[in-house]
Amino acid sequence: MSKNLSPNIAVIKLSALGDIVHAATVLQFIKKHLPQAKITWFADAKFSEILFLCPQISRVVSLPLKNGEYKKSLQLIASAKQEGKFDYVIDLQGLIKSAAVAKLLGKNSYGFDKFSVKEPLAALFYGHKFSCDYAQNIILRNLGLTAFALGFSFSEDEILAKQPCFSASQSKFDSSKKKILIAPFASEPSKIYDKFGDVIALLDDPKNEIFVCFNGEKEEKEALNLIKNSNAKTLNLSLKELVSFISSCDLVIGNDSGVTHIAWAQNRPSITLFGNRPAERNAFASPVNLTLDAGKKIDAKKIDKSDFCVRDIAPQTIANAAKRLLDA
Repeated sequence: MSKNLSPNIAVIKLSALGDIVHAATVLQFIKKHLPQAKITWFADAKFSEILFLCPQISRVVSLPLKNGEYKKSLQLIASAKQEGKFDYVIDLQGLIKSAAVAKLLGKNSYGFDKFSVKEPLAALFYGHKFSCDYAQNIILRNLGLTAFALGFSFSEDEILAKQPCFSASQSKFDSSKKKILIAPFASEPSKIYDKFGDVIALLDDPKNEIFVCFNGEKEEKEALNLIKNSNAKTLNLSLKELVSFISSCDLVIGNDSGVTHIAWAQNRPSITLFGNRPAERNAFASPVNLTLDAGKKIDAKKIDKSDFCVRDIAPQTIANAAKRLLDA
């Protein structure tokens, strides 16, 4: 039987921002091997905004699951199915909730097997199961499952040579100086590094221009506190504007968060700080995308959210790595 060269593909990655940013890498690989593919992405409405910046996606379906609007979510899924049968349904999330969405979307569904996910029951919902060590790097996991579903192969060199994942317009913040973005916030307190003020002081040089991004009043107060006694500036942008800003940065330094991962997605130099999450799993390192951690061995399936070891990273270590990247 000849392969369908213009398949209708459903990709599921519901949340959160960082996970969606990482998963977006698969899109250019799908289009490389199946240029005529029509891709529909199902995401939680709270995190779907960035997907509208992915040129390979034909349609984004924003499900209000986090708001508890299950009836509306079911209606949106039914509506998407009415527009045409999905030839492939790929669940990159591996949770019971996302697996249920996959089950509703079609029979030819692909997901991780019960040994490869945090919620093993999710595997019961898939027509085809992919075996992959849960501790494997998240980019390799996402691409591995996608390649398994669609019948292509890939190499790590192809990942390093990827195109930017999101469309970006020219940033309004043009500068002759080295532009550094500090992304000091994260979804969990235990992911947040507490010495960014010291890092800013160490990098506060006339040849550098430092920005600290924030979202909301609480973060604004903390951001203003971080930049006092320095020449750094605070930055409050929409997500679309932030993607464009990051795309023009010389360096992004931040916690294990969606904002920091956007730098990797856009092929911009970055330093991602890890504590109670495994760096080798949650970021794909490259010559210009570095990770720093507290030196602990972390089990990806047993995350201790009361462990604040990210704070053990010395500010000077971060500043030294930053200077190496800026001088490269």
